[in-house]
Amino acid sequence: MRFILRRLGFYLIAFWASITLNFLLPRFMPGDPVSRMFARSQDRMQPEQIEALRKLLGVDDRPIWEQYVDYMHNIFTGQMGVSISRFPTPVTEVISAQIGWTLLLGGTALVIAAVVGNLLGILAAWRRGGAIDSALPPVLVFIGSFPYFWLAMGALYLFGVVLGWFPIRHAFTDGLEPGFTWEFIGDVGAHLVLPALTIVLVSIGGWMLGMRNTMIATNSEDYITMAEAKGLRPGRIMLRYAARNAMLPSVTSFGMGLGFVVGGALLTEVVFAYPGVGYQLLNAVQGLDYPLMQGLFLTITAAVLLANFLVDILYVRLDPRVRSN
Repeated sequence: MRFILRRLGFYLIAFWASITLNFLLPRFMPGDPVSRMFARSQDRMQPEQIEALRKLLGVDDRPIWEQYVDYMHNIFTGQMGVSISRFPTPVTEVISAQIGWTLLLGGTALVIAAVVGNLLGILAAWRRGGAIDSALPPVLVFIGSFPYFWLAMGALYLFGVVLGWFPIRHAFTDGLEPGFTWEFIGDVGAHLVLPALTIVLVSIGGWMLGMRNTMIATNSEDYITMAEAKGLRPGRIMLRYAARNAMLPSVTSFGMGLGFVVGGALLTEVVFAYPGVGYQLLNAVQGLDYPLMQGLFLTITAAVLLANFLVDILYVRLDPRVRSN
């Protein structure tokens, strides 16, 4: 409990720091959001509109500490302001409408890449020099060296445009009524294949190599030799003894990956026009939508911190050495 409370205190401080930076950065930039929008509108905004917009965005002439207090109050009451590019929709509604698609895309790709990559790494390390260990690592590393967007565009052109096997844009077919029906679920799954596949192909090599290297070190431990001397089945030694102890670094990587899922695979979402957080962040930047950008950055930061805190709690259960500290 002491360890968990200490880590909780650390993450609360980190969250406060991220909120403070999120508040200060737009105010420390040259000019301010309203001035940029005024220049972009080619002087079509009236003075009273400019003043109302400054007050709405919290960048009026009040002392900065008063703005900071109001900003903190709004954050902890769930009020992130109003989106400029989708006025008058609140930022919280915009994010809540997009984050589900990002979790679906990123979560599906992360789980598939982590499970398949770790299993391949276990098999490659257990049978060193075999077909899996010799052939797959260089191939997966070669594929993983390509940028997300390049692989996404290649898959889009080949499987979407040329072969026509999968849809090429959006999360579901336009005009289809969303709902928990087999037709809608199947359509969403078909739209999910190409963007998820590109993320899996790029990231699976890292999962495999990480688990393979850890498994090789674990296989040389004395307790593995003792288990083999006792005559235990190789499959049991591999899974119950070696893989179980080699899994700890992968748990950390999975937790960090789970946090960054909320950020979305920005370029992949852009290529497929997938309506996730990453695609929405690009639109917010292009539209100078500062409240939405701040809300998205804060959501991504909170997700990363929460995921890492959950991993720390899980470590207490998985690793007895943590409980002894």
